Amino acid sequence: MKAKLGVAALVVLFLAGLWLVAAPFAVGYQPRGAEYAEATINDLWVGGGIAALSFAALVVYAADALRELARRGKHADS
Repeated sequence: MKAKLGVAALVVLFLAGLWLVAAPFAVGYQPRGAEYAEATINDLWVGGGIAALSFAALVVYAADALRELARRGKHADS
């Protein structure tokens, strides 16, 4: 149960990071062709960082789950 809650939290964080990256353009407070506003730069850095860290954590979790499955399969053969 704890693992499912952790994975769900990481997925939500990943999606929130993606939204922060896309928000200045989707909402429209960053005009086309204009120099990036400070808020846009902040959204890009913070959102990109959150998305990258949560994606890395999801990859580590998936690798650990695969390693555990392989370990269980190896012991089932003997």
